[in-house]
Amino acid sequence: MNIPLLDIKAQLDPLYNEIMAAIKETVDSTRYIMGPKIEAFEKNVASYSGTTDAIGVSSGTDALLASLMALGVGPGDQVLTTPYTFFATMGSILRLGAEPVFVDIESDSFNIDPKLVADILSEKKRAAKIKAIVPVHLFGQCCDMAPLLALAKQHNLPVIEDAAQAIGASYPMMVDGVLTWQRAGSMGDCGCFSFFPSKNLGGMGDGGMIVTSDSLLADQLRVIRVHGDILTYDHAVIGGNFRLDVIQAAVLDVKLHYLHKWHAARRSNAAHYNELFKQAGLVEKGLIVPPKAVYQEKAAENHEVDFHIYNQFVIRTHNRDALRNFLLEQGVGVAVYYPAPLHKQKCVSHLPLSKCSYAEADKAAAETLALPIYPELTASMREYVVDRITAFYKS
Repeated sequence: MNIPLLDIKAQLDPLYNEIMAAIKETVDSTRYIMGPKIEAFEKNVASYSGTTDAIGVSSGTDALLASLMALGVGPGDQVLTTPYTFFATMGSILRLGAEPVFVDIESDSFNIDPKLVADILSEKKRAAKIKAIVPVHLFGQCCDMAPLLALAKQHNLPVIEDAAQAIGASYPMMVDGVLTWQRAGSMGDCGCFSFFPSKNLGGMGDGGMIVTSDSLLADQLRVIRVHGDILTYDHAVIGGNFRLDVIQAAVLDVKLHYLHKWHAARRSNAAHYNELFKQAGLVEKGLIVPPKAVYQEKAAENHEVDFHIYNQFVIRTHNRDALRNFLLEQGVGVAVYYPAPLHKQKCVSHLPLSKCSYAEADKAAAETLALPIYPELTASMREYVVDRITAFYKS
């Protein structure tokens, strides 16, 4: 049996006619830059995310870059973030002449550790240089946002949520003594999404979105995405060409209506994997560690809550590379996210941060392996994946 890590065509086929109709309508309109398709999609994403505004941009990377620009991050500034994520998080900071300050991750969630953020901000000299915090909701699960937001408020720091892998993921926030589930991107000053084709909400090319409930910040972001142009040829600031493509917006707006259903299917697939691991004794024997859904217990009374959207389903194992090679030989698509933390990338080898050590990030980079988790994955496919993992450990 051959099982890809991701099967985009399996998702496309049922929506093919609906998507093609949306594309045809866009082509026939001759409105290829901005316009009503962009505005409609932005409105729907803002409503879905629980924010007042959404600003479509050209990619998840540009969403981060434009957000940092709008919040005034520049040369000499420092930005707190995680060393265990996709390169764009660090790259956007470096492109503005700022310096990433890494904070190690939690071992169970792979997300930034708020206790370590507090340690850094407790040092007055270090805290004085920090301009913003960029937590990353990795693999489809929100960071522990309550303590991060409290620290940001205490130190008057903006929070940019890197939610590229987590659109729709929800976090349990206590508001006036009531448990309220808030979606990724809606808790900080702004949140950044990616619509890269492999994402839960993936386009047919690149695309991104920034969501916020700060109207002034939203207005600034709309100016930045069009070269800082307030009126025609009147450039108040230096922005960029960060516009979302109209055809991508049309396609994504169709898919958005199915997103909650796809999230539920991914969670169901994850639950089945975990049951199969248990039956095979893989977890009890310490051979693999499945991903922990940190907020699952709080969501137990509401099965509709997207406590984890499983953009990736990532297990841990001490002999990761051998298992990866074996599964690929057996026809199971797997991938490593990420084989090297950001502080070990060649492009920063000349910077002081490359000499730092982040034990949990380094360990995760050596042990993690992503298995197929897409919504259309069948029970027999999941059973085959676990059967092959079991066979590896028996060999």
